[in-house]
Amino acid sequence: MNKSAKIYIAGHRGLVGSAIFKTLQQKGYKNVIGKTHKELDLMDVVAVKQFFDEEQPEYVFLAAAHVGGIMANNTYRADFIYNNLQIQQNIIGESFRHDVKKLLFLGSTCIYPKEANQPMAESELLTAPLEYTNEPYAIAKIAGLKMCESFNLQYGTNYIAVMPTNLYGPNDNFDLERSHVLPAMIRKIHLAHCLMNGNWGAIRKDFDRRPVEGVSGQGDGTEIDRILKKYGIREDSVTLWGTGTPMREFLWSEEMADACVFVMEQVNFDDLKGKDQEIRNCHINIGTGKDISIKDLSELIVQTVRYRGEIRFDSSKPDGTMKKLTDPSKLHSLGWKHKIEIKEGVERMYEWYLTD
Repeated sequence: MNKSAKIYIAGHRGLVGSAIFKTLQQKGYKNVIGKTHKELDLMDVVAVKQFFDEEQPEYVFLAAAHVGGIMANNTYRADFIYNNLQIQQNIIGESFRHDVKKLLFLGSTCIYPKEANQPMAESELLTAPLEYTNEPYAIAKIAGLKMCESFNLQYGTNYIAVMPTNLYGPNDNFDLERSHVLPAMIRKIHLAHCLMNGNWGAIRKDFDRRPVEGVSGQGDGTEIDRILKKYGIREDSVTLWGTGTPMREFLWSEEMADACVFVMEQVNFDDLKGKDQEIRNCHINIGTGKDISIKDLSELIVQTVRYRGEIRFDSSKPDGTMKKLTDPSKLHSLGWKHKIEIKEGVERMYEWYLTD
């Protein structure tokens, strides 16, 4: 990519997109653009076409997505499949019609079967049923991956699909209902720590920055306390979903962004398709190849926050997939490897949360 090329990041305010935006600017790219949801509704096909007509981007990072944790995935199933399919259809379609030179589509490792061989290589795709709670989201992401692959095979485009593992980092979503496991745990344990210390000023400040169910820090103390208890946050304990035994892999979002820019700069579809008659599984896993149990992660966060209470697990709630570990050997062979391990990442994450 030329440093002056026009690069569009769909979803540039989110966890993934903001990290890519920052990385591109740090590497000297001078013409990086993005639009907020208010400025451009990516589900509106007419608005997306008009944007591409006016801006004519040369490169596209498709980082926009409707995302959430296990509770949100299971509750808002229609939203997760419909919204993501619509966004992908519009962005990839207009990229093709406007002769975008290269597109990077960001998916998720939830595309792999619930009982996939571990660690999960790219070849595990579509070999067995998906995990139930995130099936609609996973199917949408598989469709996006296959859309990229199919356009490449039929029209000779250069669309690359990458599947990041669980991400965390600056600008993450800390919503208690819809966030992913790591930021949700950090917020819950932080709030319980504040409760234990009787620091209602910090609790109200937290609710002001990130209201819960429409309740801000200006709300009635009884109402705030009710909401905290609803989400398992008490002075002496924090209750988390599941058994704590599932294993999860986590990658610092800014490292994921570095990997994505590396792929856009260095890797083409021809490097990935191989020589088999049936071309498939051309996507690239982005991960660390290392995992940690939810229980051990909670203990790491407890140490970081310096919370003295108890972590409890509600085994009546679903665990999701028991183990999700990527095999990043394809990415390693292409020349990229992570550096930030989970302990350092959690410390960075909590520091960002407190100062944001």
